[in-house]
Amino acid sequence: MNSIENVKIALRSIRDNLLRSLLTLLIIAVGIACLVGMLTAIDGLLFSMSDNFNRLGANSYNFRRTSETIKTNNGGRQRKRGDVIDFDDAYDFKEAFKYSGSVVSIDTYCSGNATIKYADKETTPTIRIIGIDDAYFSTSVFELSEGRNFTKSEAYSGSNRVILGSDIVEKLFDGKPEKAVGNAISINGAKYKVLGTLEQKGNSSGDGNDKRVFIPLINAKKLYGYSDKNYNVTVAVKTSTEIDDAVSQGIGVMRNVRKLKASEKNDFEIRKSDGILEKLKEMTSTIRLITIAIAGLTLLGAAIGLMNIMLVSVTERTAEIGVRKALGATRSNVLLQFLTEAIVICILGGLVGIFFGIILGVLVSFGTNSEFVTPWKWMLLGITVCVVVGIVSGIYPALKASRLDPIESLRYE
Repeated sequence: MNSIENVKIALRSIRDNLLRSLLTLLIIAVGIACLVGMLTAIDGLLFSMSDNFNRLGANSYNFRRTSETIKTNNGGRQRKRGDVIDFDDAYDFKEAFKYSGSVVSIDTYCSGNATIKYADKETTPTIRIIGIDDAYFSTSVFELSEGRNFTKSEAYSGSNRVILGSDIVEKLFDGKPEKAVGNAISINGAKYKVLGTLEQKGNSSGDGNDKRVFIPLINAKKLYGYSDKNYNVTVAVKTSTEIDDAVSQGIGVMRNVRKLKASEKNDFEIRKSDGILEKLKEMTSTIRLITIAIAGLTLLGAAIGLMNIMLVSVTERTAEIGVRKALGATRSNVLLQFLTEAIVICILGGLVGIFFGIILGVLVSFGTNSEFVTPWKWMLLGITVCVVVGIVSGIYPALKASRLDPIESLRYE
């Protein structure tokens, strides 16, 4: 008897005992629906959170000069700092770093007490000036609301162009960014053409994110540069999962740029921004385990119910088993037949559960405004679990059926 024939017999047996089989099938479906649905929803939430945190910099890291505290001979403490990351270091790193899909930006702090003027309006002398290259907005939390970014030639030519933070737009252009783009403003007396404006970010720890203006990197180097001026190098990758690999490669490139010997320690530090996302991943891992445990308890109940049904089925079909054995069926044929029936019931329940699990995942994703991710791996897990449950719950009844004496079975009424 081949496997296809076993499946056909199993389907006929399910049809003959439809209500009993349907109830067991539904218990299995509930367990699989919980498993697939909740894991799908968790994946969608995590994907959306990863995407949002990537926009906030969780997929990036930057280099800074070493800053460490050391003890002096007299028991006191003093701060030891590494050499600055100067313009040549930053530019050489950007040219040498070739991690797939990454973006490298360079920026530098210029001033924190600038005054911006337009027509008869001017700001207080508390505006920050930051020099940036054309890649800066791809690695930072800032987003353009109107206008455009610097081109590469503008960033490295020293032209007088500027991008304004939202507070400056509010003060000088009545909060209308479209009025600002294309106009000329004055920064500490120097004329700059406005190319773009930024979305409002709000202030964090008094940082004044919206009280900033951004000028081209070479313009900043020319006007605000000095011999030991420090430049910030930021690397952004496609996803936060690539951070560690990109950091390892970045350290090697920076060491070459800084001409450090193999025996020398790094004279720079790495700052990563993925700490919150890692905590969220840990939390979702715990939720996954809880979901699997709950679904496992449901499936355990389904396995017990299925084993009971199969034992009843063996008793009801004792005479049928005797006839099959009298016609030449071996013990293995009978065992495989009943084991196949248990697995078929579980797989049918699993398919129903996967269907409702996907619907549950879609509803949760829709309700939480998160991304729906097709749960291929959870669907495969669901089917695998169903096969395992079918084998575990069907093996004892199948063994019992295969060991029945054909003569005694034929006498059974």
